[in-house]
Amino acid sequence: MLKSHHNYKRRYLVSVLRTSKVAAATSLLLALTAGAVFAQALPAAKDSHLAVVKSGSQTETATILTLQKAIDLALDSNLDLAVAKREIEATQGQVIQAQARPNPELAYSQEDKRASTGTQSVQINVPVEIGGKRAARITAAERGRDIASEELNVRRVEIRATVIAAFFEALAAQERVALAGASVDLAGRATDAVVKRVAAGKVSPVEETKARVAESGVRVELAQAQSEQRNARARLVSLLGANPPRFTTVAGSVDELPAVLSFENVQQRLSASPTLRRAQMEVERRRSLVDVERSKRVPNVTVSMGVKRPNELQRDQLLFGVSVPLPLFDRNQGNLLEALKREDKAQDELQALNVRVSTEVFQARERLEYILSEVDVLQRDVLPGAKSAYDAATIGFEYGKFNFLEVLDAQRTYFAAKSQYLKALAEAHRAAAEIDRVLGESGSTANQPANKE
Repeated sequence: MLKSHHNYKRRYLVSVLRTSKVAAATSLLLALTAGAVFAQALPAAKDSHLAVVKSGSQTETATILTLQKAIDLALDSNLDLAVAKREIEATQGQVIQAQARPNPELAYSQEDKRASTGTQSVQINVPVEIGGKRAARITAAERGRDIASEELNVRRVEIRATVIAAFFEALAAQERVALAGASVDLAGRATDAVVKRVAAGKVSPVEETKARVAESGVRVELAQAQSEQRNARARLVSLLGANPPRFTTVAGSVDELPAVLSFENVQQRLSASPTLRRAQMEVERRRSLVDVERSKRVPNVTVSMGVKRPNELQRDQLLFGVSVPLPLFDRNQGNLLEALKREDKAQDELQALNVRVSTEVFQARERLEYILSEVDVLQRDVLPGAKSAYDAATIGFEYGKFNFLEVLDAQRTYFAAKSQYLKALAEAHRAAAEIDRVLGESGSTANQPANKE
């Protein structure tokens, strides 16, 4: 009975050794294949910095995308900015038309077709605008052009803030992929260690199954992180114009956090916010339109000058006349009332927008301050503690003091904390970009760390 037991144990160890040899051979083959692929890819990676993308007759290097490069590309070729520029060109036509004066009128009349008593008259009627109509019309058109220019500035600031948020989202996604890749590597090494311990008879084969299941779960997380990275890059590419460059890496430091602006600084910059400036210009334009409608209450004068030639006298007679409409019924009172009410509406909209924008920027500031405190806690306490626990569990497992489940739990805790840290960093940059969108370029400069190519 004892001999059969030893025979069974020997057969089990032989089968385990064979299995471990097959796994080791497979791992060796994969390592050699990966090494060969890496050796082939290494020159290509070095040469990728010199690779060029042809676009017509122009070429440009496009492997690494920096923040400043992304902003420049978006501002140079974004389609929304092209639309805003077309609007400025259109409003310039309104200014030109507002500057035009009324056309004179040439009139000809003939009285009595008989040659002896007939009379022929030729005269020019010149409308004369009074009451400041032309000046008010020009001012209103210029305010419309100013609004179009400010709209372009608003779009520019919004696109810049959106690009910054999308860039750091892609950068954080890239870091998460690297983190998941490291997790897969560590899980693979842990599995190899469990396989060796099973082969040595130190642990049950069930531990190997658990290790392989855990490794598969980590690989699923890597695939999910890669999918999130592709989506983040696609959102970033969509902001870079019709012909975005190809890039393989988003270059930057996600750990460089934006600064929190003081309440006084936010209040000062709110008055110069592009969104509020646009609303203020709309109030000014409505006020100019009120002046236009008010000037129409004064009727224009038409001056007539010409020559009248009666056939019976056979000599010319000078004609001069003035015509003035009598504002008895139509005094433009309806259009004036509409313009006044629309001015009041623009004032109310400005006040409502001021409240809404102030609320948004202070909420974003509060969110940024909270996220920065969360990041500080993660950096100071959570990440070092989780990393220390994971390292201790790994070393203890190698010496047989901990089982694999304890190592797996420590690993999950560490990588979950690291993933939470990266998400908090991306959220911080998103909150700072929201502040940039409201405050404009000055807020962007203060909030965003310089990023050089």
